Amino acid sequence: MARSLPARPPAPVLAGLLLKAEDGALSFSSFDYEVSARVSVDAEIDEDGTVLVSGRLLADICRALPNRPVEISTDGVRATVVCGSSRFTLHTLPVEEYPALPQMPTATGTVPGEVFASAAAQVAIAAGRDDTLPVLTGVRIEIEGDTVTLASTDRYRFAVR
Repeated sequence: MARSLPARPPAPVLAGLLLKAEDGALSFSSFDYEVSARVSVDAEIDEDGTVLVSGRLLADICRALPNRPVEISTDGVRATVVCGSSRFTLHTLPVEEYPALPQMPTATGTVPGEVFASAAAQVAIAAGRDDTLPVLTGVRIEIEGDTVTLASTDRYRFAVR
């Protein structure tokens, strides 16, 4: 999730990661008006709630944690992350200033993650790196029936899978 956060957000809240606990799941969301990401994991929830914390800081903390259950609690101005003997306190950001997340489109199918990642890596090498031509810096994903085609070009190279 941290990779989806902007390096230089136009507003401090856009550097935040929105954590929402409800219905036996904890969801993590990010949105900077251009890119949105959301992932949900099953969790034991004592109390429903939403909190916004620094996404980079939370990612750094999570990388340092052992492979054990994590407990997250909040008192309104601080969020506390506890894992084993480790304890971290993060200041919260104002949830009310965070933009509404866009509605996720309905799924049209599924592709195994490793297959999609492999195909994307194979075509991404031909994508442009020149920010003055942003249309050439992406990978085109075309879905037709049960076929997914990925393509990219930088005007000199072309890759399709």
